[in-house]
Amino acid sequence: MSNLPDLDAMPKVMGDDGQFHATDDDVDLSGTPIEAWVALAFFWALGLTVFYQFFTRYVLNNSASWTEEIARYLLIATVFTGATMGVAKNNHIQVDFFFRFMPDWMGRAMGTLVDVVRIAFFAAATFLTGQMMQKLGSYKMTIIDLPMNLVYGVVMAGFAAMCLRSIWVAKVHWQRGYTVLQRPESEMTDR
Repeated sequence: MSNLPDLDAMPKVMGDDGQFHATDDDVDLSGTPIEAWVALAFFWALGLTVFYQFFTRYVLNNSASWTEEIARYLLIATVFTGATMGVAKNNHIQVDFFFRFMPDWMGRAMGTLVDVVRIAFFAAATFLTGQMMQKLGSYKMTIIDLPMNLVYGVVMAGFAAMCLRSIWVAKVHWQRGYTVLQRPESEMTDR
């Protein structure tokens, strides 16, 4: 037998008049973390920069040389601030196959180890990025006369935010007694 849902039992979207009568749920942005807003701002700045690049290249036939470099740096900023949301939601790529066959105590220990290693990784990445910024000193961008440490500063802030979010995730895992690796169907909002 197939597992397909019965289409007649689902709510009707098209009325007898041939028009769609779908209603959407209210949009609630109250739970949106600050990292998401920062990533959105970088994304919009990236979009506007790429649009300006397209406009100057194909409409004005005189490409703005700075847009290529700035777009690259804005993409980096978008990725590192956006990755913080993945850490906060605890939905980065993970392998939970082996956790299905482990005893509960071993799964709990391994899940805690994963949390600790993740925190240590992001803390080390934050520290190493800071060291790299010190070594760069007053090194400038290629086309724009701005310090490269602006880019690395955003990367370091992203790593630091991921480290803080990892600590928060580990705390939630510890309080509720299981990790998402042990129960893949769970979410960070489950308590």
